[in-house]
Amino acid sequence: MKNITFGILIAICLFFTLRYCNEKKEDDAQLIQNSMLIQEQIKNVGKLVVTEGHFSEVFSYKDSRDVFPYLVTAEKRALVVVNADVTIAYDLSKITYDIDEVNKILNITYIPKEEVKINPEFEYYDIQADFLNQFQAKDYNKIKNKVKASLMKKVEASDFKKNSKNRLISELSKFYVLTNSMGWTLQYNDTPITTPETLEDLKL
Repeated sequence: MKNITFGILIAICLFFTLRYCNEKKEDDAQLIQNSMLIQEQIKNVGKLVVTEGHFSEVFSYKDSRDVFPYLVTAEKRALVVVNADVTIAYDLSKITYDIDEVNKILNITYIPKEEVKINPEFEYYDIQADFLNQFQAKDYNKIKNKVKASLMKKVEASDFKKNSKNRLISELSKFYVLTNSMGWTLQYNDTPITTPETLEDLKL
C-alpha cells in the first residue's frame, strides 16, 4: 500500500513538473515570437518619411559702395523671384531601441531629427549696377544664402513643419498599437507611452 501511495506521489510530482516545463517553454516561445514580431514591425516602419511643400518669395537685393567717401557712391540692385521645393524627411531606419523580453518593454532610445532640404530656383529681374560696382559671383552667393535663410524661417513658422511631425507621429503610433495589443509597454528613453496622444508631447 505504501508503495502504491509513493508511486502516486511521484506520478503527481512528475505531472506537475512536466506541466510547468511545458508552460514555461510556451511562455518563452511566446516571448520570442512577440520580440520577433516587434522587430519586424520596426523594420517595416524603418523607412524614409517625406513631406513635400512649395514656397515662393520675392527678394530685393541692394548693395552700395563708397568709391570716394562722402562724394561718390556706386550702387547695384536686383529683384529676385524665388520658387523653392522643400522637403522634410525622417529616416526611420536610424531608430535605435532596446527590447526587454522579461518585463515586456520596447524602449525606443533614439529617433532621428528631421532633415530639411530646400531647392530654390532663382529668377533675376530689374538688375541695375553702376560701372564701379558690378555684380560678381559673391553677390549671387550672398543672395542665395540670404534667400535660403529666409525660406528656412518661413518653413519653421508654417504648418508644413507641423504636418511633417504629424506624419512621424502616425508612424510611431504603430509601435504603440502593436505593443499595447500584446500586453507590452512602449517607452521613449525610459518614459512610458501610455496613450497615442502621449507621442505628440514628446520632444523629438
